Amino acid sequence: MIRVVFADDHEMVRIGVSSYLSNQKDIEVVGEASDGAEAVDLVLELRPDVILMDLVMKEMDGIEATKRIVDQWPEAKIIIVTSFLDDEKVYPALESGATSYMLKTSKASEIADAVRATHNGEMVLEPEVTGKMMTKMRRGNARPPHEELTNREIEVLMLMTEGKTNQEIADQLVIALKTVKTHVSNILEKLEVQDRTQAVIYAFKNSLVK
Repeated sequence: MIRVVFADDHEMVRIGVSSYLSNQKDIEVVGEASDGAEAVDLVLELRPDVILMDLVMKEMDGIEATKRIVDQWPEAKIIIVTSFLDDEKVYPALESGATSYMLKTSKASEIADAVRATHNGEMVLEPEVTGKMMTKMRRGNARPPHEELTNREIEVLMLMTEGKTNQEIADQLVIALKTVKTHVSNILEKLEVQDRTQAVIYAFKNSLVK
């Protein structure tokens, strides 16, 4: 039997999910907690195989409870079960030591499957959470947009920060006006900005102006 402790401050949620899980042949809910502090004490006392942890609870939230449990029992397998998908909840929850992340909108059968998978050492994430993590990883590994600029485009951008017009830039660099317009267009596209003003602001924010 997979022994489970479920922490959630909504009694009806606990009753509904616990009832479904307890009807499974391989799962047993051995304890319930209505707040984070109670969850910490109960988990450390019972040492269940899997913990279902709500995020927003009175006394102590799920993130703090997860941290305290993992600090004292690193082997704990914790599934966050919440209504929140915003970044300030997802990443702190996973960084605190949670193994999996599910939404309360998930079917009870999906939560049961997550319990089994987590017990087997797998990480279970809502598809939307997985998407967020992949996006964050891509952004973290991506080069800054201005590193895509050519040397000539950087020259043009620096002259733009001085407030020079396309014609003045063309005259100073001794290139055709049409060429300057092409450079400006490329700069806006590479920096992912809408206009010259935003490009100039980007240059100052990223310390490109010497």
